[in-house]
Amino acid sequence: MDESLSQLLTELEQFKETNDSSTTDRSRRMLNITHDTGEFLAFLVRAAHAERVLEIGTSNGYSTLWLASVVDPNGGHVYTVERSEYKIGLAARNFARSGLASVITQIQDEAGRVFASWGIADLDFIFLDSERTEYPAWWPDIRRVLRPGGLIVADNASTHVEELAPFVALVKADPEFIISTVPVGNGEFLAARVRS
Repeated sequence: MDESLSQLLTELEQFKETNDSSTTDRSRRMLNITHDTGEFLAFLVRAAHAERVLEIGTSNGYSTLWLASVVDPNGGHVYTVERSEYKIGLAARNFARSGLASVITQIQDEAGRVFASWGIADLDFIFLDSERTEYPAWWPDIRRVLRPGGLIVADNASTHVEELAPFVALVKADPEFIISTVPVGNGEFLAARVRS
């Protein structure tokens, strides 16, 4: 990772701490992943040679930058979905500063509609960091759009166990997937598609 991107990520970490501790308005809080989660996501994307990545929950683009930093050398692309116009604006400015804007596409929409419109087996990697209670409704489309060998990662597997439990149960019951929960950051739930 180049020095300017590393400095931007550090700046965003500091902004998140200051911002999130000074407001109770959830729509204005960044709720970013932890630094070690960013490193972990980058490692997974690189190890999987993922080229088509979909992120649900852009916020100010912190996690997107970790993903984009490793798809860029592969000629890959990150698509990131966010509903908040305020956060989309923050993220766009951060993407422009990062030098990675050309490998990131921002989508302002509801994630369920985005999944429903995506092509079959078109994605290598899906990162879920959004409204956890909505994941079960998205599951049929998530599994449809993920290619064999693809990987799903859901954040907050340790901090929001009850909210994530219905989704985890659906994935666990699917014979095409193997799962694991990793104690990195706020906990990461991993599901890999091993059969089609």
